[in-house]
Amino acid sequence: QVQLVESGGGLVQAGGSLRLSCAASGRTDSYYHMGWFRRAPGKGREFVASIDWRGPNINYADSVKGRFTISRDNAKNTVSLQMNSLKPEDTAVYLCVAKTGTGSTYYTEYDYWGPGTQVTVSS
Repeated sequence: QVQLVESGGGLVQAGGSLRLSCAASGRTDSYYHMGWFRRAPGKGREFVASIDWRGPNINYADSVKGRFTISRDNAKNTVSLQMNSLKPEDTAVYLCVAKTGTGSTYYTEYDYWGPGTQVTVSS
């Protein structure tokens, strides 16, 4: 079992930046693919970004490409999401996820989920 806890959400004006962090604990000795999904009000879970154990395989949703950067620190068991040039449509609960094996953009394939952190972007 792996436990994930997000932090860093908040309220920001359009054009601003936020940095989200996710701390993993428990069975972190396996090679987990980690990432972020988001859930906007009235919408389903949307893939945001993911990164594999060693870092070179990174995937972004088209809607955040060029604005968001995902990174991880395996020594600290953390994954971060730097979000720049935020837009009101980025408003959502951001969820940290982890899975064994290769990466995926499908939320059903992720085994572990954090409780989420709220990001609100005002216009």
